[in-house]
Amino acid sequence: MSTGLPSSQGAGRYGVWQRVRRLWAALGSVVFVGFTVWCVIAYRATDEGRQALATGADGVTVTRGEAHWRFTPASGQPNHPVGLVFFAGSMVDPAAYAPLARAVATNGYAVLLMELPWRGVFGGADGAEVLSQAHRAMAQVPAIHGWVIAGHSKGGAVAARFVHENATDVAGLVLIGTSHPRDFDLSGTAVPVTKILGTRDGVAEVEKSERNRTKLPASARWVLIEGGNHSQFGHYGFQPGDWRAAISREEQQKQTVAAVVDALQAALKPSSKRGTPESASNGLRPTPSGKSAPPSP
Repeated sequence: MSTGLPSSQGAGRYGVWQRVRRLWAALGSVVFVGFTVWCVIAYRATDEGRQALATGADGVTVTRGEAHWRFTPASGQPNHPVGLVFFAGSMVDPAAYAPLARAVATNGYAVLLMELPWRGVFGGADGAEVLSQAHRAMAQVPAIHGWVIAGHSKGGAVAARFVHENATDVAGLVLIGTSHPRDFDLSGTAVPVTKILGTRDGVAEVEKSERNRTKLPASARWVLIEGGNHSQFGHYGFQPGDWRAAISREEQQKQTVAAVVDALQAALKPSSKRGTPESASNGLRPTPSGKSAPPSP
């Protein structure tokens, strides 16, 4: 009496499943390789980003240091006693933020563009070394007596942690395209805080930041860039998970630089208007939903 499938039929089905498994494995490999290639291209700095690391007609000098680039104004010395430390986003080529750093330097401020260990992956953005590198770079610019600490995306998380762990010599905090701080509370800090968000940011959505609003001081200044997305806060490709921007990269960069420079100026002379939510483009204020509403009367 037969109690199972004929051996030929069983072998045939086994062979089919083997082919299906091999097909899925091959498909998975193709998807993984394709996604990896996309990420490499997406996070690579544009030509404009890399060119901003060279000394140009604007007279700004760029010097390579330990895990950072220093941007010095055309005068050869900072025009102000306050400078900017900027942490790059995770996986992003730090050169992508060179145009922003250079634009701030043309306003007379010293800028330190910090790269994250391992580009911020494998815990590179979470350890103590990234903060130590920043402190060592700051110590090399003795003319600066106060620093505004800034960062984009994961770099914003590093900037917030920098202030949380040691606010000595910190004159301000600028968080760009990030929902951080999430894991600790900065609501009691005396450091002036500016948060810059894009309404088309699909990675650090405005709603996510709103949920963490109570972890920042009530006096924090919120700047919404209408139509801005996550990728255009730097000069690199289109980041996975982001939304398409409704404004040009040039316009978003212009508004971002203006907000950063304003934070630096506020560090020199504190403004009584800090804490007023605003839009960088039209004076609208952010609502809990992340959309814009007319200014409060």
